[in-house]
Amino acid sequence: MTLPHALTGLGEIAGDYDILLCDVWGVIHNGRESWPAACEALTRFNRDHGHVVLISNSPRPAADVVAQLDGLGVPRDSWRAFVTSGDATRMELERRAPGPAWIIGPDRDAPLYAGLPLERATGAADAAFISVTGPYDDTTETPEDYRERLTPAAEAGLELICANPDRIVQRGDQIIYCGGAIADLYESLGGRVIMAGKPFAPIYTLALNEAERLLGCPADRSRVLCIGDGVVTDVLGAAEQALDCLFIAQGIHGDAAKGPDGRLDPARAAELLRAETTYARYAALDLVW
Repeated sequence: MTLPHALTGLGEIAGDYDILLCDVWGVIHNGRESWPAACEALTRFNRDHGHVVLISNSPRPAADVVAQLDGLGVPRDSWRAFVTSGDATRMELERRAPGPAWIIGPDRDAPLYAGLPLERATGAADAAFISVTGPYDDTTETPEDYRERLTPAAEAGLELICANPDRIVQRGDQIIYCGGAIADLYESLGGRVIMAGKPFAPIYTLALNEAERLLGCPADRSRVLCIGDGVVTDVLGAAEQALDCLFIAQGIHGDAAKGPDGRLDPARAAELLRAETTYARYAALDLVW
């Protein structure tokens, strides 16, 4: 088993990269507050080394999420471009317009559909496909709350477009379910799922296009570093794109990657990665400089 190299800070390797493709939730904020040390690390990279492109599995378009980052105190100089799963998913939705689409998710995700010529269905019986951003109420609901409603859709062969492949995220001190957990349930029912966010290729295409716009030339993929805390999204996505990755091993993983001394244990971090048959070149508990 190859172990990730334990970093004390991003500054150790910053000179090796021109572009950071950095995850958002779980790396620079937890949905309630931003982490100043992580934001400062990205700001320093932008200032002294290259460009930061934020790459998020948010189901909303990037332009709509910027206000959330501002509200959480994420400095604008800590990033230079931003792409989301919502950006990539809109292309999938547009291909299937006018639908009708059975839309599952909270009202705050409505910007995903703005301007798209989609008709709305009320359920499986009158839908051409399903679009999921997450539970209607992620403070109380679990994927099991959707089993009975989704079973007829899977039996009818409806595709499910998942705008947020994340299974869970940490909001403050609470773990909440995301669209990816509902997509997993749907697949277990025999349904077909389509995703464009991490770990799938479309969102990386958008992110690398932004990187090349910032660089003014083609990106050298050996000088692109992905940063994220999701093993099946961030780390697996980086591996499938043959990009280096810094695995942030705390957050949704709790203390699973820590040794008895409270520090990162590379062997334990590697076990988390091996469980999903993937690998990261680097690991750290938190993003710091």
